[in-house]
Amino acid sequence: MLIKRRSTTAERVRQLLNYDPETGKWTWRVARGCRRAGSGAGTVNGRYLTIKVDGVFYYAHVLALLYMTGEWPPDDVDHKDVDSSNCRWSNLRPATRTLNIANSSLRKDNASGCKGVSWHKAAGKWVARIGIGGQRIHLGCFDTIEAASSIYEKAAIAAFGSFARAS
Repeated sequence: MLIKRRSTTAERVRQLLNYDPETGKWTWRVARGCRRAGSGAGTVNGRYLTIKVDGVFYYAHVLALLYMTGEWPPDDVDHKDVDSSNCRWSNLRPATRTLNIANSSLRKDNASGCKGVSWHKAAGKWVARIGIGGQRIHLGCFDTIEAASSIYEKAAIAAFGSFARAS
C-alpha cells in the first residue's frame, strides 16, 4: 500500500536516506536488506519513484519536501516540468490538487493539439473551455484554433498563475 504522508518523520527519513537536491537522487545511508549503504534507493511504481521506509511506500517527490523542509506538504507536490522522474529540488513545489492538474501536460486523447480546445462539429467552430474549482467554464467559440487556444491560455494564467500550462 502506498502512503503519501504522515506515517514517518523527517528525522527518520534523514536517518535512513540521503537526498541530493541537485540531482534528485536518493541513496541509503545505512544497509537495508540486500541494499548496501550508498546504493540507490527506490523503485519506479508506475510513473513515480517510490521508497519503502519502515515497511511503508512513499512517493520520492513527497519525501523530498519532507526531507528538505521538515514538514509534510499540505496537499500535493507538483513537478514544474511535468517529468515525474525529475525529483530535483528546483523542480518540486507544494501544490493543491487543482494546481497540480493545471500543470499537467496535454492529454494523449486530445485531438486538437491544444489544451482546453476542441472542435464543435455542429457549430463548425473551435470551442475553448477551462475547469476551475470543479466547474467547467465555457470560454467561447472561435473561427480559428489559435484564437481558442489564446483565450484558454489567458484564462489559465489568470486562474492558475505559474501553474498554468497551455500545452
